[in-house]
Amino acid sequence: QVQLVESGGGLVQAGGSLRLSCAASGSGFSLYSMDWYRQAPGKVRELVATITSGGSTDYADFVKGRFAISRNNTKNTAYLQMDSLKTEDTAVYYCRARRSIYSYWGQGTQVTVSS
Repeated sequence: QVQLVESGGGLVQAGGSLRLSCAASGSGFSLYSMDWYRQAPGKVRELVATITSGGSTDYADFVKGRFAISRNNTKNTAYLQMDSLKTEDTAVYYCRARRSIYSYWGQGTQVTVSS
C-alpha cells in the first residue's frame, strides 16, 4: 500500500514556474514508476509525464521542453518542475504510483496560471 500526497500547487502568472512534489509513504517507493496527470475543468484526465523506477522519463508533447519530472528515492518523493507556464496548464495535478497491477493516486493539487 502506498499513500501519495501532492503539494506545491498555487497561483502563478503566465511565464512563471512551480515545482510540484509527490510524497509517498509505504514501502518500495523506488520500485514504482511515477506519473503526473492533470485534469482541467470539463476535460478528461491526461498524462503529463512519467519516470520509471530506473529513471527513464517521458513527456506529453504539450509539456516537452517546459516541464521536468524527477524523483528522489531517499526522500520517497517525485517532483514535477514546471517552467514557462501557460494559462492552458491550469488544472488539478495528480501523481500516480504504479507497479505491476497496483496503482495508487494522490488527492491532487491545484495549479492556476493567470494571464
